[in-house]
Amino acid sequence: MLSYQHAYHAGNFADVHKHLTLFAVIDHLLRKSSPITYIDTHAGRGIYPLAAEETRKLQEYRQGVAPLWQARQALAEEPLLHAWLVSLGRVQQRDGELDHYPGSPWWLAQRLRPEDRLRLFELHPGELDHLARQHLPDNVRRIHGDGLQGLLQRLPVSTPRLCVLVDPSFERKSEYAEVAKAVWSAMRKARHAVMLVWYPLLPAGRHRELLEGLRDHGLRKIWCSELSLREPVTDERGMYGSGMLVVNLPWGLDERLAAAMARITPLLGDTATYRDEWWVAE
Repeated sequence: MLSYQHAYHAGNFADVHKHLTLFAVIDHLLRKSSPITYIDTHAGRGIYPLAAEETRKLQEYRQGVAPLWQARQALAEEPLLHAWLVSLGRVQQRDGELDHYPGSPWWLAQRLRPEDRLRLFELHPGELDHLARQHLPDNVRRIHGDGLQGLLQRLPVSTPRLCVLVDPSFERKSEYAEVAKAVWSAMRKARHAVMLVWYPLLPAGRHRELLEGLRDHGLRKIWCSELSLREPVTDERGMYGSGMLVVNLPWGLDERLAAAMARITPLLGDTATYRDEWWVAE
């Protein structure tokens, strides 16, 4: 299905949750000098102007990145948040104003070292065209194709380490099982890889198929975190929360992320909550 365009949702609370987790993982991986291959299975456009027609329609960033940006001076004492917000500031075109939100290709590429590799998969031709216009380093490849298939076709990678972001739209019910199978298959080929998987929290609760599928496949060391704006309502439509799974989460990052999210959550509303747990222990 090629109807999904993330520009309508750019900078929302789920993006904050997802990209802060990704930022923390990259930060930890860069403590070692050995090369890394990064794979983004659903890359999107790369950078989203908040004044774009699609983004202005829903303005979801107003309950996402905007309150963090407004409170950035107060958040400067939290090390992870401070570093993330400083990085976010580099993509803004007007000093002191929030006018752009970067997608995962930017968050991955902006800390890429010459010895690293980045592979960006995008199936939607229009989104790929936007991505092609983004200035990215020479060791980045944009690939038109199915990211889950492309991931499995490119394993094992030539670098000693691998980090993968899996971030589908989940517009099809079958995607939950497909993602679980793809992650399990990838981990069989690269068992030391760090694998990040984003999923939506919807009242129908279909994300449980993904969670249980990974556990039933026998994967270990799976950490799970969920950021919710409110409690789910049975007859309600739309996403009430954001989930992140990380296979092989580096040691200590759960505590570091929890400290940052404790500062973020109150800014998203009185009913917002954050929780994390080891879904499957090592």
